[in-house]
Amino acid sequence: MTKTMRMLQENISLVDIVIELLDARIPNSSKNPDIDRLAQNKKRIVILNKADLADESANTAWAKHFAEKGIAVVMVNSVTGKGLDAVSAAAKELMKEKLERLRAKGRIFVPTRAMIVGVPNVGKSTLINRYAGAAIAKAADRPGVTRSKQWIKVRKDFELLDTPGILWPKFDDPAVGVCLAATGAVNDDILDVQTLACELIKKLVLLYPAALPARYGIESPGDTAEPFDVLAQIALARGFLQKGGTADLERAAIILIDEFRGGKLGRISLERPQ
Repeated sequence: MTKTMRMLQENISLVDIVIELLDARIPNSSKNPDIDRLAQNKKRIVILNKADLADESANTAWAKHFAEKGIAVVMVNSVTGKGLDAVSAAAKELMKEKLERLRAKGRIFVPTRAMIVGVPNVGKSTLINRYAGAAIAKAADRPGVTRSKQWIKVRKDFELLDTPGILWPKFDDPAVGVCLAATGAVNDDILDVQTLACELIKKLVLLYPAALPARYGIESPGDTAEPFDVLAQIALARGFLQKGGTADLERAAIILIDEFRGGKLGRISLERPQ
């Protein structure tokens, strides 16, 4: 992470715009606080990726939140490419005055250069490949695939500097870690999957109380429901049993997290702007 941040600092002067890719389900937790400092003198675009998986009302609230800070906001589905044209449009609008000044000096063609940043597994490589129309950037459904920077020409007048996903050294709020883990920004191998599933259940019971009963056919859990009991209900409802007929909590936890990430619980946002 230190190496990546140093690389961003060394290359920030080469770009006109910093594009920060956030997970629309967790815009606060997926926003690296170091980027605001790094890009304080640059034009900014925030892309709320995976917007199709997030609650529409929350998307609207987050778009308003960033717009009030003077940051252009675009909703994108990087898998289908929906919303990508709006990224180009936002970049052109931000660069309009500068390009007009350059044309007045006789510099007719000057490509816009942008650095794209984001936490691991937020979808940068998938977005770039869809944007460029070719499998240029390595993409996978796990964090840590992009290891180094690379310049990618996505349009004749628009170039992107792809960068590795970067977290920050310490989460001041444990809820940030939970949100990042639930969406796959943290490597699953280092996590206790049952504990993570229970933390996710707590959030779902609070924000979307009908989601779990609708998906798994279990009783509606109340605000005081014990998450492990809810997880056991999911296991039994799906027929996940260990020897002796006890609920297989591990398998239920893996399925719950996987189905949340895949949008099978519905359009869910774990955060709202304060």
